[in-house]
Parts: sequence; structure tokens; C-alpha cells
Amino acid sequence: MAGGVARTVAKYMRRPYDGVPSPGWRRFLAQHANEIWTCDLFTVRTIWFRTLYVFFVIDHGRREIVHARVTAHPTAQWLAQQMVEACDRDRDPPRYLIHDRDGSYGAVFDKRVRCLGIRQIRTPVRAPRANAIAERWVRSVRAECLDPMYVFCHQHLQRSLNEYIAYYNRCRPHRSLDQRAPCSPREQRIRRSSGRIVAEPVLGGLHHVYRFAA
Repeated sequence: MAGGVARTVAKYMRRPYDGVPSPGWRRFLAQHANEIWTCDLFTVRTIWFRTLYVFFVIDHGRREIVHARVTAHPTAQWLAQQMVEACDRDRDPPRYLIHDRDGSYGAVFDKRVRCLGIRQIRTPVRAPRANAIAERWVRSVRAECLDPMYVFCHQHLQRSLNEYIAYYNRCRPHRSLDQRAPCSPREQRIRRSSGRIVAEPVLGGLHHVYRFAA
């Protein structure tokens, strides 16, 4: 009996430190950047003082906004369906999904994500830097899209987000991507160096995309 207890204790005892530290968080993100998505929720208040929730998913390596939808009731069932839709656009599901410990991610969400073959990584409590890319995008979308406008309703917010995300993914330069947009090719050739340039307004002129005139 004593021998059995000793073997059981030995099985679960912490092994001696072998001198090799485990990889840090930054190293993990760098090594698996192309296999990671990150998601989060943030709130928006309408002019009628109604609270809406925006759920979004970002490709960690490309910085591309993969999916963003608005709801007044972010249930686990609704969030799970959004993950399915994010993976249902000729995209392979990621290997890892980083998100915080929000209570909205319930058992239904966990089960659906596992069925997609995705491993969830929950960030520590009160550690926003662990999900810094998601936090940075929330700051960008607020400063560059939502703060300068009045949000009237669910549909208005969704349309505005769709327009901003198209601009963000295709045209907005990023320092971390060598001043490229997330969905632009790595090498963009300029076919001509002179000619008339036209400005295409985005979000009613809040931003502009500059192109050579046809």
C-alpha cells in the first residue's frame, strides 16, 4: 500500500528543473504568428443611450480584420456562430485563438471552437498587454471611425464598421508591416510616377484613399 502511494505521489510531483526555461509569451507569438487569431468584444453607445457590442476577430500575423459583427446581446451561442462564420470564407481555421476571460465565452463557445480544431488560449486576468493587437485595434477603430461620429442604431454601426474595415485591411498602412496594408501584396509596383491623383472618400470624407486617375 505504501509503495502504491509513493508511486502516485511521484507521478504528480514537479520534476527537477533541467535548466532550460520555457519559451516566453513574445517568443510564442513570434513563432506561431501565422497560426494565431485573436478575438475580443467592445461596447458602443448609440445616441439613444443603447449599448451595442462589437465582436471582432483578427489574424495575428497579417493584422487583418477577419470578422466583425454587432449585437445587443452577446450570448455564447451568438459568439460561437460568429467564429463559424469567420472560418467559413475560404479560410482555414487557426491553430490558436487568444481571448480574455469574459463570461460571454460560455460552454457552447468552447465546444464549437474545439470542433473547429482550434485551441483556446485565455489571457491572464487584468493583463490587456497579453492581447495587445486586439487592444490596439479597438483604440484605432474608436479614434479613426467611431469617436468622430454619432451612432444611431445597430445597422448604422455595422455599415460604418464594414466600410472602415475594408479601408483598414486594403489601404491603411501599418508600421509593423513595413507600411503595407494587411491585405496588400508585399511588393507593390507603381506603374507610373506622374499623373493626376484623385482622392476617394471613406466614411464620408473622414479618411481618403489616393489613386491615379484613369
